[in-house]
Amino acid sequence: MMLRNAVGRRAVATAATAVCLALSLTACSGTTKDSAGESGAKATGSAKADPDAPLKKGLKLAFLPKQINNPYEKILDEAGIAAAKEYGGTGKEVGPSDANASSQVSYINTLIQQRQDAILIAANDPNAVCGPLKQAMKKDIKVVAYDSDTAKDCRQLFINQAGSEQIGRSLVQHLAEQIGHKGKIAILSATQNATNQNTWIEYMKEELKLPAYKDMELVKVAYGDDADQKSFQQTQGLLQAYPDLKGIISPTTVGIAAAARYLGDSSYKGKVVLNGLGTPNQMRAYVKNGTVEQFSLWNPEELGYLASYAAAALASGQITGAEGETFTAGELGEYTVGKDGEVILGEPTVFDAKNIDRFDF
Repeated sequence: MMLRNAVGRRAVATAATAVCLALSLTACSGTTKDSAGESGAKATGSAKADPDAPLKKGLKLAFLPKQINNPYEKILDEAGIAAAKEYGGTGKEVGPSDANASSQVSYINTLIQQRQDAILIAANDPNAVCGPLKQAMKKDIKVVAYDSDTAKDCRQLFINQAGSEQIGRSLVQHLAEQIGHKGKIAILSATQNATNQNTWIEYMKEELKLPAYKDMELVKVAYGDDADQKSFQQTQGLLQAYPDLKGIISPTTVGIAAAARYLGDSSYKGKVVLNGLGTPNQMRAYVKNGTVEQFSLWNPEELGYLASYAAAALASGQITGAEGETFTAGELGEYTVGKDGEVILGEPTVFDAKNIDRFDF
């Protein structure tokens, strides 16, 4: 499987890059004195890692995205399924058509009954899925969160796109530069319970407290529920409620595309700055027609690929999820498990008119 490398690196990634700010849903917060190793230990008991163990053949992996029709997560899951073939395993994608907090529960129960070797989940809610995930781990089914985390004791690993603090703060920094550090701004998020979205938003708010942003005001956080039409309507509603809005940050690929579609056909095109997280293929037309100047993202293919190999390493006994363990993720190279079982893919890339045509995902 050939991956299009959005960040131009194959270096060892660690989870020590983010600074803990004691926020309730980040990978750095809510820890006890020895919780760094407990995420794996709670699920594996006294199991110890054998870094020399080969990857088992015939592993069965199931990817459970936030919703089955999300284009971004489709890219991610298909890459993970393809990666499973590289090491002699099989993968599949299952999931709900909506992103409600409890929609993933029945799928987890079914996957437990099917005796999957690993469940990989992008959680719609950090706690709603915990009961069945804990049952899965008791039955020695490995649990890997990716893209959007669960509560830390409900999985063994969290495969994070990039440092959560870096993502949140950089989105504010990019937008601020575009609007001259002045004016009202809004955030268009996914669901109210999405762990990754809420973590990034908390860091955005922390960044906005700094003196450099004294002339900027966050007027509202709107939620499009990762649904295209609702995100489109929420964008329209923001601009009706705040006609003097200067910028919108949308840290969701569904939201930023819907917002760009609305802005591109409105009188606000070129007047309201839109920034956030999107894929090059969905945002290319909006960059080229001047609706959007820039946006950010990591390579979702690489995230799915990494998650697949991490799950295989867990299921094969190479790692348990404890801090400091290392494993090899195929052609991506070696990765290190960080605090609270977090593994970070790498730094996001900023896409604009100069570089967007170099990427195809």
